[in-house]
Amino acid sequence: MGRDGAVMSGRHDMLSKGRSLAARLPRDARMVQILFLGVLLGAGALVRDFTLRPEQMALTFAAGLATQLACVRALGLQRVGVLSALITCLGLSILLRADSLWVHPLAAALAIASKFSIRAGGKHLFNPGNLGVIAGVALIPGAWISPGQWGSDVAYAAWFLALGAVVSSRAQRLDTSWAFLACYLGLVAARVAWLGYEWAVFVHQLESGALLLFAFFMISDPMTTPNHRGARVAHAAVVAAGAFAWQFLLFLPNGLVWALFIATPLVPLLDRVFRAERFNWRDNRALPTPGSPAPRTTTTLG
Repeated sequence: MGRDGAVMSGRHDMLSKGRSLAARLPRDARMVQILFLGVLLGAGALVRDFTLRPEQMALTFAAGLATQLACVRALGLQRVGVLSALITCLGLSILLRADSLWVHPLAAALAIASKFSIRAGGKHLFNPGNLGVIAGVALIPGAWISPGQWGSDVAYAAWFLALGAVVSSRAQRLDTSWAFLACYLGLVAARVAWLGYEWAVFVHQLESGALLLFAFFMISDPMTTPNHRGARVAHAAVVAAGAFAWQFLLFLPNGLVWALFIATPLVPLLDRVFRAERFNWRDNRALPTPGSPAPRTTTTLG
């Protein structure tokens, strides 16, 4: 076998292994998200950050799941489970901190209820985790956002990047994550170069667990991003510019979550201008194979 044949054979083996691995993963991407977020919560919040109390986490899940089930029952909805609610509760447990026990369950209840009450274009408007965090820090005294409790070493950042890429690609929103990171980190790099800072300042941004969590688990939420790929890229760029301005021009904290919250009304506008089918968790459970047609989608509360 010649050199070209060996290369082609190696590529074929790698592709086969990749498809085999994808086939072994849960078909619903939310199951993978729950697994990864659970690992992040256990390895980060429970091991390296002791400001989150176990009873706060328990109350978060109790309130979030109870609100989800109550809303589903009150509206008489069918085929609506609790996977998305679990993801929201995990996100709130990772990002939100408070001095009291009642902040987390209240934020979880507000976040889940917003999916059923604040809707536009056949889908919920706000990312529930984002709205819950904003409600906690803006409306409730004694609440704050954890800036990145997993540590600043490069190894943790690399794991976030790898795990997040897998989750986002299974949800077919990897373009949003990469567009946001390219725009945001590009602006940070330009600022570092303009001001003549050491590049360690830029590297510190890459080591932020909060940045990677936001990029791969919040802004990439397929139910609250524009339906059209070009619109998603534009929305990600707007959020990145807003987050940069919030942090480095206004010198205010938590620019990532505030920028996403403020830019949320753009999503239904972009969906009106750039027509595309809506995402559906049930119809987008498996990774597409090369050359296969994109699956059809329908409205879901997800």
